[in-house]
Amino acid sequence: MRTERGFTMFFTAEDMFSNWYIRDFKVKGITFNCGEQYMMFAKAKLFGDEKVAQEIMLEMDPKKQKALGRKVSGFVQAVWDEKCVPIMIAGLTPKFLQHKDIGDALVKTEGTILVEASPSDKIWGCGLGQSNPRIFDKDNWPGQNLLGDRVLTKIRSYMIERRLAFESPGLG
Repeated sequence: MRTERGFTMFFTAEDMFSNWYIRDFKVKGITFNCGEQYMMFAKAKLFGDEKVAQEIMLEMDPKKQKALGRKVSGFVQAVWDEKCVPIMIAGLTPKFLQHKDIGDALVKTEGTILVEASPSDKIWGCGLGQSNPRIFDKDNWPGQNLLGDRVLTKIRSYMIERRLAFESPGLG
């Protein structure tokens, strides 16, 4: 992870904001080993593919989880496009709430633009790598950066509001 010029960029499995970062978390009583496993499982469940959903839960490698997610039967791109961001917000919020270290790290990025600096992912990432100078201008991004802009930014705002509410002295 790197913060520079108002941008917090992440990409590899070592970056705690990456969907491939291994850290167990629970959603509705189900334990996931990473965000990718959650996303691919939710995708399979959305389209009623129980077989692939089970295979995803047995697989611990994010790369293989992603490959399994591409095999979901009954997949409809327009339906996924409509539901994927709310699904990811619902799944990743517990991850950041259940682990203080990564929750704190996300909150500390306040004031920066969160960017999945993936040169190959134009949906969840911005479509540019961290070393590309065009990454510092959102108008130059060939990608949508859904993970940074739409998911993690929303979770960060929620966590900041939640912390402010709990830290408020109230009317005391």
